[in-house]
Amino acid sequence: MKAWLALALMLAGRGWGGEPCFAVARLHYSGGGDWYAGPTMLVNLQSRLHRDLGLNTCSEEKTVTLLDPDLYHYPILFMTGHGNVAFSSEERRILRQYLGRGGLLFADDNYGLAAAFRREIAALFPHSPLKALPDNHPIFSSHYPFPQGLPKIHQHDGKPATAYGISVEGRLAVLFTYESDLGNGWENPGTYPDSPALHEAALKMGVNVVAHFLQGGLSR
Repeated sequence: MKAWLALALMLAGRGWGGEPCFAVARLHYSGGGDWYAGPTMLVNLQSRLHRDLGLNTCSEEKTVTLLDPDLYHYPILFMTGHGNVAFSSEERRILRQYLGRGGLLFADDNYGLAAAFRREIAALFPHSPLKALPDNHPIFSSHYPFPQGLPKIHQHDGKPATAYGISVEGRLAVLFTYESDLGNGWENPGTYPDSPALHEAALKMGVNVVAHFLQGGLSR
């Protein structure tokens, strides 16, 4: 594991990279898409991470850009939205380096993100396309069991919920959750007409993503 990430993991109980608390940071990306969608998503996920994994999580959302000098304070970047994503050549260079050093990019399609995200990831990893993760991938059993793979929270186009990934040196570096809408499932109850069971499934899957990352993110 890369040195900066190993240090972050050792400090998880006291704060990561000098931060007083751990956060899955929201990625503020360019291109005009609503990167800010779902204001209660990450706050609720972080509360659940504290409860289930014992992490010293932040009580508020943390936001970062790829050009932010604090980028390496956050080993997991989360992005969502409904529209366009456009990385500059410098942002691609930095993101490729970040992922190569042990970071995770977790993108959750909030219905409309997929085309732009796939285009940008293809430019970032032209020789390593996104691949569907099988139901027996360790991310689906890292903390809670999901024997049928990614849970489907919102209907969208009615397609099966599918998790896609790209591995770097045997470690999951990019996770793309499609036709699931985990992030909206994390939002405050009542924001959407989701059942308590769906809200719980979304949060549990979010916990699994972080647990799998903390366990080393191995693809097998």
